[in-house]
Amino acid sequence: MKVEFLKSAFREKDYPPPDKPEIAFAGKSNVGKSSLINVLVNRKGIARTSSKPGRTQAINFFGVEDRLLFVDLPGYGYARVSREIKNSWKGMRDDYLRKRRNLKAVVMILDLRRDLSDGDMDLLRCLDHYGITALIVLTKTDKLSRAKASVRIKELNSQLNEMTPKRPILFSAKTKKGREEIWKEINDLILENPQDHTP
Repeated sequence: MKVEFLKSAFREKDYPPPDKPEIAFAGKSNVGKSSLINVLVNRKGIARTSSKPGRTQAINFFGVEDRLLFVDLPGYGYARVSREIKNSWKGMRDDYLRKRRNLKAVVMILDLRRDLSDGDMDLLRCLDHYGITALIVLTKTDKLSRAKASVRIKELNSQLNEMTPKRPILFSAKTKKGREEIWKEINDLILENPQDHTP
């Protein structure tokens, strides 16, 4: 798969031209956002992964197959930065969500093991306010037994029911579970004939 890093941006004037559909990725710091992007494009290091939360501090744009852009948004919920920096990350994200007309959906990443945080709820409300489709992906599914995973899925579904009608997709960066399902959702959003475009 052809994929390339295009640029980092802190404000609208630095964004690439809005001439291709975009799929953005958002989630709490250290939730597995970079790993998800890397698995989707079959490239180990296109999005930088780190054991240190808060690595993504700008809006990063990636070209995928010359037909769409992936957009890595700054994470939230990272405690070891000042309130001022947190607010600047949130401001960058909200400005992008409000103004980017070619944005087709936001892949919202949640850790299956954790309940929804205040930051998660804030993002869901923001997406609802702007009428942006949220694709919910539950990561780190391989870290729980099948029985415990089933319980957590039910718990998170109950928390998400009032916020979004879409059912979450289960994903594991280790096993690549959920990759094809996520791509199907993306293609359904951006292509007239998604069955003709298998990544």
